[in-house]
Amino acid sequence: MCVCMATENIKIWVQVQPNARGNEVQGEKDGIWQLKIAAPPVKGKANQELVKFLGDVLQVRRSNLEIEKGLTGRRKLIVFRGLSLAQVRARLSNAVGE
Repeated sequence: MCVCMATENIKIWVQVQPNARGNEVQGEKDGIWQLKIAAPPVKGKANQELVKFLGDVLQVRRSNLEIEKGLTGRRKLIVFRGLSLAQVRARLSNAVGE
């Protein structure tokens, strides 16, 4: 018999600045996380780099996060599985300015 815990999907808004010198979490402003991404916004490269970067920062598999809204814009709604909102906020806060 398997006792499985249902994991809640956590959603956060991010504002992405593509074509930056490097990937960086700048902080949270008005409930939206500000991120710099080194990749250009061409053919989904910035989105791919964003998912990779967030996976590294949050220490989750890339398959546990996805861009739900905003694929073509700078403001995106990101969905995470396997983390609590407190864990997401703590890990993003720890990464500010790195």
